[in-house]
Amino acid sequence: MSDGAVPVSPNNLPVAILIGVDFGEPHFDSDLAELGLLAQTAGFHVAHRLVCKRRAPDPALFVGSGKAEEIKQLAQMVNASEVLFDQALSPAQQRNLEKYLGLPVNDRTLVILEIFAQRARSHEGKLQVELARLQYLSTRLVRRWSHLERQRGGVGHRGGPGETQIELDRRMLTDAVKRTREKLDKVKRQRATQRRQRQRRGAFSVSIVGYTNAGKSTLFNALVKAQAYAADQLFATLDTTTREMYLAQAQRSVSLSDTVGFIRDLPHGLVEAFSATLQESVDADLLLHVVDASSESVHEQMAEVQRVLIDIGAGDVPQVLVFNKLDAVPVERQPESWVDTMEVDGASVPRVFVSAKSGAGLNDLRDLIADTVSTQWSPAARPLEDWEQQLP
Repeated sequence: MSDGAVPVSPNNLPVAILIGVDFGEPHFDSDLAELGLLAQTAGFHVAHRLVCKRRAPDPALFVGSGKAEEIKQLAQMVNASEVLFDQALSPAQQRNLEKYLGLPVNDRTLVILEIFAQRARSHEGKLQVELARLQYLSTRLVRRWSHLERQRGGVGHRGGPGETQIELDRRMLTDAVKRTREKLDKVKRQRATQRRQRQRRGAFSVSIVGYTNAGKSTLFNALVKAQAYAADQLFATLDTTTREMYLAQAQRSVSLSDTVGFIRDLPHGLVEAFSATLQESVDADLLLHVVDASSESVHEQMAEVQRVLIDIGAGDVPQVLVFNKLDAVPVERQPESWVDTMEVDGASVPRVFVSAKSGAGLNDLRDLIADTVSTQWSPAARPLEDWEQQLP
């Protein structure tokens, strides 16, 4: 994320210090635990974490001059190569902090973009990451680089007389965004065609959603005996994988899709850029909302997933709550019943406790899916015209 030679940690990773500012908002991550996981996933060694309180962001330095001086001394003390903020910074704040600290400064948004760029494997995933990156850069053009202030133009130069470098760069970014959007639209049409083919076959569509690192890919592999990449890390899966799953209880197959995980403060640009992938959730007949039952932030993570589902238009899709990682839940927190219901946004939602790792509870989950297939869906319920209308 930064250019040139940088100090490194003993394990040869660039050194970062994490900064979080408490503005009195609920569920503030005072330990910066999630930002720490993001930084480690992006390839940083976290040397220190600093939390401060403010009533409102400082317009120039976000944290104010006094705290900025403290961060500067701390960065020198631990030989940091980068400073990462848990909140989004404006282009002006980012530029001013970099000038004051003499170090690259980035926010949570760019850390997530960096991880996505590292993890994207499919053509679609790479296009989505590229679009989000271009959109992020376009908001920082005027603030970041001094060379953009130089005038260019006249004979032998691109652009018209007096056209500034920033105008050239902005036009190049606009063209790149347009080209990337066109490519993604093509991918979206291809996915819509695949969904229509499944609809013609009478396929019931199930989409796995949930907070990142809740065990979605492990559950997907356990249900369909697939080999989708699964790891104990944030955003292990970026590309949607779809397989057929046979339900003996319903004596039919369903289409099961594994999707990208959600996270708190997911950048809006990423939600927009990943609309082609997230469309699998919008078009699903049933969502398996996977929750890390061992997490101390269960309710906050569930609320964030619900918020994103509403944002992408999947808020009304029926759900089954899958409380995963039962094997990691302490004995005193073990559920009395492995199958029950839970209220979500005023509605009673079926819930099942499972361990995708050990296989415990998976038969109960299959029963719940089979019940939904039998009682809530028929091919006539979603006519082909609905799918035709979703095509761009």
